[in-house]
Amino acid sequence: MATATIPALRFGQKPAEQSSLAYKALWVFTFFYYYRPSDFIPGMEYIPMEKVTGGIALLALLASLGNKNRPQIPTAVKVLMLLFAQMMLASVFAVWISGALSQTINVFSKGVIAAMLIGMIVSSISQMRRLFFIQATAVTMVAVVSVLLNHGKHDRLYGIQNGILENPNDLAINIAITFPLCVAFLLSSKGMFKKVLWSIGLIFMLYAVYATLSRSGLIAMIMSGIICFWAYGVRGKRVGILVATALLALVGVGVVASSTTYRARVASLFLGNVENSGDKGSLQTRGALLKESLVLTATHPLFGVGPGCFPLFSDHWQVAHNTYTEFSAEGGIMAVSLFLLALTGAFRNVKKLRTSAGYQKDQDVRLYTDALWASLAAYVSGAAFSSTEYNLFCYFIIAYTCALYRIGFDPVYGEVEPEVKKSKWTRLPERAAEPGKLAWTR
Repeated sequence: MATATIPALRFGQKPAEQSSLAYKALWVFTFFYYYRPSDFIPGMEYIPMEKVTGGIALLALLASLGNKNRPQIPTAVKVLMLLFAQMMLASVFAVWISGALSQTINVFSKGVIAAMLIGMIVSSISQMRRLFFIQATAVTMVAVVSVLLNHGKHDRLYGIQNGILENPNDLAINIAITFPLCVAFLLSSKGMFKKVLWSIGLIFMLYAVYATLSRSGLIAMIMSGIICFWAYGVRGKRVGILVATALLALVGVGVVASSTTYRARVASLFLGNVENSGDKGSLQTRGALLKESLVLTATHPLFGVGPGCFPLFSDHWQVAHNTYTEFSAEGGIMAVSLFLLALTGAFRNVKKLRTSAGYQKDQDVRLYTDALWASLAAYVSGAAFSSTEYNLFCYFIIAYTCALYRIGFDPVYGEVEPEVKKSKWTRLPERAAEPGKLAWTR
């Protein structure tokens, strides 16, 4: 009997223990990525905690692949792995090989590894809730503290971190992506105190997007808000969401109407360098960058110019400000095609989740499914106006849909109950006859 368990052992642990270790390491990895304590604690910047915890999680995951109940690699994650291979090929043929290889191995690979870990390790709604909680609380706290400490210091609101949430555009699009998760926590929280805290956080997040003056963040936030309003308010029949949305819309219109700078900023999306917009020729510059990225795609269709090498071809060492065309310019047409395929797979996961027993029977599965739908839509719209291909948050979202898809279709929820469509034109079914009674006494 003892020999039967030997093939399942790796590194001295059983598969269940390895899975637990991998999840704990993934949790720590997510915490360090979003909270970034190295930005505030002296000396921590020299400790590569993300690499260490990510490596531990990856090793534990690989160790569990030998047992018969090994986790399956989700389709969208397989597509991202193919995208990584394409980016490696693009690095070999890059105009600056060493720089492209460094960008692919040290930066882009983190997103693919994170997606693989989340897509294969997370196996329960409680595990997913803890990861969502890290992202939701981190982004909310950064938004709140940034507004309290940095508002008015610059012409735009900057984040308090030194990483992904420092740049106004990155801060705004991350808030738009995380906003639906915070709404989900607001709706699922028990007790008035927690609901008030989440409500305050949501208000600060909305104001932070406004204060960043980010046009890409505004577009992403509008998309996120519309889907939250539809999914949680209209379709979910939550009167509180409908009322709150109406009040926030009125306040938002009032704030925008009273700010000549913000009105000019929005108008500059279509008219260019409008007075008082602070555009400074941004629309013309982005138009030129878009054309340059398309030209590079046409002249380097197979492998692009190399990951991270697009700024070499711009006049002011700038990125393309468009995730899709920068992917095609730096990695070739195959790279952007694989990225779009992964996003399509994520949307397909969300669509199919609505047919699952988990979506039908578990409130958290329903809330998180709609939240990921809104997050995906916010990202897809905002990514058309910003370069996000080397940030991890988009790969987190794709992987979350894969993990939630597996959870929603878990046999623990049983079978899907058939929906009974009620209509005034449909006769009610006859009641079953009760034994031992005459027909006229039933």
